[in-house]
This record gives sequence, C-alpha cells and structure tokens, in this order.
Amino acid sequence: MLLELSVQNLGVIEASTLLLQPGVSVLTGETGAGKTMVVQAIELLTGGRADPSMVRNGAEEASVEGRFEIPGGEEVILRRVIPAEGRSRAYLNGSLARASQLAEVGSDLVDLHGQHQHQSLLRQKVQRSALDQYGQVDLDPLGAARLEERRLLEEIEDTGGDAATRAREIDLLQFQVDELNQADLDDPGETDALADLEELLADATTHIEQGNRARATITDDDGALDLLGQAIGAIAERAPYREMVERLRGFQAELADAANEIRETVDGIDDEPERLAEVRSRRQLLLDLIRKYGDNLEDVIAYKNEAFDRLERLLHHEASAADLERALTKVREELAAAAKAVAESRRRAAPAFSDEVNRYLPELALEHANLSVEVRGDDPGDDVEIMFRANSGDGLHGLAKVASGGELARVMLSLRLVLTAGPPTLIFDEVDAGVGGAAAIAVGKALGRLGMTHQVLVVTHLPQVAAFANQHLVVDKTDDGRNVVSTVTEVTGDQRIRELARMLAGQPDSESGREHATELLQQAELDRSQV
Repeated sequence: MLLELSVQNLGVIEASTLLLQPGVSVLTGETGAGKTMVVQAIELLTGGRADPSMVRNGAEEASVEGRFEIPGGEEVILRRVIPAEGRSRAYLNGSLARASQLAEVGSDLVDLHGQHQHQSLLRQKVQRSALDQYGQVDLDPLGAARLEERRLLEEIEDTGGDAATRAREIDLLQFQVDELNQADLDDPGETDALADLEELLADATTHIEQGNRARATITDDDGALDLLGQAIGAIAERAPYREMVERLRGFQAELADAANEIRETVDGIDDEPERLAEVRSRRQLLLDLIRKYGDNLEDVIAYKNEAFDRLERLLHHEASAADLERALTKVREELAAAAKAVAESRRRAAPAFSDEVNRYLPELALEHANLSVEVRGDDPGDDVEIMFRANSGDGLHGLAKVASGGELARVMLSLRLVLTAGPPTLIFDEVDAGVGGAAAIAVGKALGRLGMTHQVLVVTHLPQVAAFANQHLVVDKTDDGRNVVSTVTEVTGDQRIRELARMLAGQPDSESGREHATELLQQAELDRSQV
C-alpha cells in the first residue's frame, strides 16, 4: 500500500506531500490543475520514462518519493530524481538503483490503469496467471513433472547423454587417460627443469672448455692463487698491513673453494648427444600435452585426474543409464498427462471467466463491448491472451492493443472485480472517460467494491465517482501572472461538499449543488453499507 507520496517541482506542482489511506482515494480538480502530474509521479516511481520537460520551470530538478508498506509490515521507499539537464537517478531504500529495478519492485506494488502503460494485466504471463487463479487450475503436478524431467535430463547429461554420445565420450576419455598415464606426470615443475637441463646439455663442450680454462687461471703456476700468495708474502710481516693480510688470506681460501667447485661442475657435465636428445624429446612431449590440455603442466596433471574420474563415472553409470532413460520416458508420459489436464482446465475456465467479466461491462458504459479469453497452443495451453472489442461490429484484438484509455481502464476495473489478486495499490486514470449518469454511479460502486480489497486511487471528473471515495484529494492551481503553482490537499466535511458541488454545477457555493452533493455522499454511504 502507498502510504505517502512526496512530489517536488514536477510540472505545475511545486511541493506537495500526500498521506494516503486504505480504500478508495479520489483526486479531483479543475482541468489543467495538475491531477495527471500525481499519476505521472507514481509512474516515475515504478520505473516510468523520465524526461527533463517534466521539471518545473526555473527548478534545477524534480523529485518524487513514495513510501510503501509491504506484507509483513515492512516498508519500501522508492525515489526518482529528474534533473533539468542530464540523466535521471533512481533510488531504492536510499541506495542508488536502476530504473528497471524500480519497475521490478513497483510491478508488485502498483498497477496503473488508464492512459499510461504500466498495467500488469496487459502482459500475457499475468493474463495466464489470472485465468489459472480464476479457474483454480492445479499447476502442481505439471510443475513437479517438469522439475523431475529437468533433474533426469541433468543426470543423464552428467552420465554422458544417450548411449551413442556416452560411447564416444568413453572412447575419447580412455585415449586421453592412457596418453597422460604413459607420460608419467608427477612434477608440475618438470618443464622448467628440462629447459635448464637442455640448455646445459646443448652447450656441454663449451661449458667444459670454459670451466677448465677458468680453473686453470686460478690454480696454474702464476695463476690467481700464486699471485695472491705473492701479494700476501710481500706484506705479511709488516704491522701496518696486518688486517689487510687477514682479508687477503680469506680471499685466498674462497678462491681455492671456487676452483674446486668449478672442477666439480666440469666433472658433472655430460657431453652426451644421446642424453640431450632424450631431454629434448621429453620436453617436446610435455609441451604437446600442455598445448592440448592446459596452460601449464599443473593444468595437464589436473585434467588427467578429472578425466580419470569422469571416465570412471561413465563406466560405472553405463548400467544405470538405461534405468535413467526408462525413468525419463515415464516422467514424460506423466508430464504429457499433466499438461493435458492443465490445458483442459484452462479451456474450461476461459468461457466462464469471460462471461463473468462481461457481466460488468454494460454497467460501466461498455454496453456493446465483449471480452474473450483465448487458450492457444499445444498442451498445457500456455499461450493465454485476453481479447477485447469495444463495439459489436469490431473484431476481437489483444487487450494490449485497445486504443481508448477510458475503455481500457474500465475493462481493467471489470477484471479486477472478478479477480481478488494483484498488486495492493490500483490507480485508475480516465476510468470515467465517456461515461455519466447511471453509468458513472456504476463505476463509483465498482470502485467502492474494489476498495474493500485494494487501495484504489482514482483520477476523476465525475462527482458520482468521487462520492464513493474514503478519501478525497483536491488539486488546486493558482496563477499570479508570473508563476503557476498547484497543490494537493485533502478535503473533508463541508470542504468536500463544496468540491462536489463545484464538480456538479461549476459553482462550489451553489445551494442546489451543495444539496445534490450531500445527497450523493449519503447515497454512496448507503450503497457501501449494503455491499
């Protein structure tokens, strides 16, 4: 339910805050006063298109905020800001959101019937749900069968699909697992180690020659060790060089160790072409496997384990696959039976639903109109569409294609009278277009009945409709020659009678108009008490 609506700088409305009540609230006022702006404000909250032209002249931006109560007593706050320049902004409970999010949330909160395009009952999915609700169509067996079919298909897919597909996958996995097992993969770092070894073996002769040359430079006569020993002997007995001698002796020991390590490295280098060929062959094998199964050797090892597990599952599920396919055949038979039952229920309920809605149309000044619910397509007849014609000579067309806003609003009112479900807040704009007299009274009574189960906001020009409201809101416009300002206020008591008299006779202080207004209110109160 919409509890509060705040509108700032939207069109002719400078600043207005409405506290809305349960039941029926009507919005009245002179033509051009800004009643449509209130409806447009709610449409903006529910994801409607924003345009900078909506911003009041001289203002930097317009804003609309609505506070809704949802089942459970919780509240949801929707807000929309439209700058005079730039893109609009949307907020959900104080946080930035997309307009599409407001539309999604708003579709469960508000249904707007009339010249605007925010009517949930125009969507075929909702029309189908409406028929199912009216006909008390049992969808549980169909839903359960569909769910079980999906589960079995997923399980069959997990076992490799049908027998032929499964056999092909088993052959492929067997080849891959054998290939990977033969590669004897253990170490994820083997490719790096082989690259280093290949570099070493590829240049083994040069490595040995240069290693021996380096060692000889250090250890041969007049080599680095001899020269360093001579330097030490020259200053060993002289006091000023005592510390320097110790450092040089340390260098001497390190140089000797280095010469030994060079010798050991040279001795460890294999100058074997056969070994080099083996390393290159092994490295190429690993690179080929990486190209086929992953980005690195770690990925290849992981794939090997996954492929082995998948192969085991397929081999062990080979026997159960036949059982799964038999179960699928059975559940598809159950699905077909459930779909047939749903289709029969829908086709049986459609004429009764149409007849009940059509019963209200003549009362709402749609004497020659006709509504039909079509159930098309194969079982379960999911293609449900409400068809309508406004005049006896017209053809039936989809409800969404009905051109007249007033006709559409009254059709929606008839549908809502038959259906008790739907969003908690219903807004009717132009519901009284083209009606008057007894038809206007009928519209007012219908809205009053609807207000017993929903919060209903009605924009109306008819006092007969306004008299049935639980709350009466008036839009007033003032023009000082420079600025036009509209405000929305609630009227009660004598002020409400005065507004009804204005709507009746154009003269709020007319005695006869006030008497007629009082009579309308009394009659509406009597009609409500008899419902």
